[in-house]
Amino acid sequence: MKIAFVLPGLLRKLISVLSLTAAASASFAWTDKPVKLIVPAPAGGTMDVVARILADQIAADIGQPVIVENKPGAGGAIGVQAMLATPPDGQTIMVTASNILTEIPHVMKTSFDPLKDVRPIATVARASMVLTGAPGLPAKDFAELSAYLKANPGKLSFASYSTGTASHYAGMILNQKLGVDLTHVPFPGSPPALMQLMGGNVTLMFDGLVTSLPFQKSGKLKIYAVATKNRSAQLPQVPTLAELGYAEFDFSNWLGVVASGKTPDAIADKINAAILKAAASPKVQERFAQAGFEPNTPLTATQLAQSVRTEFDRNAAIVKAFNIKLD
Repeated sequence: MKIAFVLPGLLRKLISVLSLTAAASASFAWTDKPVKLIVPAPAGGTMDVVARILADQIAADIGQPVIVENKPGAGGAIGVQAMLATPPDGQTIMVTASNILTEIPHVMKTSFDPLKDVRPIATVARASMVLTGAPGLPAKDFAELSAYLKANPGKLSFASYSTGTASHYAGMILNQKLGVDLTHVPFPGSPPALMQLMGGNVTLMFDGLVTSLPFQKSGKLKIYAVATKNRSAQLPQVPTLAELGYAEFDFSNWLGVVASGKTPDAIADKINAAILKAAASPKVQERFAQAGFEPNTPLTATQLAQSVRTEFDRNAAIVKAFNIKLD
C-alpha cells in the first residue's frame, strides 16, 4: 500500500518539475519551430564559432532545434541579404560581428541599408583584431617586422578576409603609416586567408584573435601586435599598435544577433531575452573565453544602434581617405 501512495506522489513531483522546465523554456521561446541562425562567413571563422556555441545553448533553453547556416561572400552582404529575404518573424536571424553592418555598404552597392533594414538584437562578446604573419618571416617582433617590410619594397603582401573589411582597412593604414607598399590580396573569409598565410603565399594579415590564436599557439603563425587600444588578456605579452606609436589602430567588434528591421517589437524582445540568457550561461562564458573572446558588455537597443552608427561613420571616413573600392 505504501508503494501505491509513494509512486503517485513521485509522479506528481516529476510532472511538476517537467511542467516548470517546459514553462521556463516557453518563456524564452519566440517560436514553436526550428530556428535558423545565418552566419555571413565561412565555417570556422570568428562569427561561426560564436554561432555554434550559442546555438547549442539556445536550443536547450527554448526547446527547439537551432540550425546554423553559413552564407559567406561579399564581406557578409550575402548573409544579410539571405536573412532579409525571409519573413521578419524571428524564424531566421543572424549571428554577426558589428563590422558586417558598417563596412561593405561603403564599397559595394547592396540591396539593404544597415542602419534601417537590420535590427541589432543583442551583443554576446567582443573580438579584437591582431597583426599576424607567416611562420617563415625572419622578424621576431614588430620593430624587426617594420624594418623587413621596408627592406623588401614591392615583394610582399597582406591578406584580408574580403575587400572593404576592417582587415583590408588595417592593412592599408599599415602601408601608409610605415611607408611600405604591401600588395592587398583579398579572400572570401578568414579561414582561406589564414591557410594561404600559413603556407607563406602572403606575408601578413590583420585577423580576428579568435581565429588566429590557435595557430599562434601551435607555432603556425606569428602575432606581432594587437590592433586595439588595450592589450588582450589572451596575449598579455603582445603590445598594441597604439603602444608602438600607431594610435589609428583600434579595430574590435561586438558579436551578437541581428534580425530584420521589420521584426515586431514583441518578437525582438523575446529574442533579446533568449540570447542574453544563453550568453550568460557559465558554460557559454567558459567556451567564449577559451576561444579568445573578450567579456561582453550588454548594450541597450539605443546603445546598439548608436554603436553601429559610430562605426559606420568611422569606416566611411577610412574608405574615403584610401579610396577603397572592390577589386
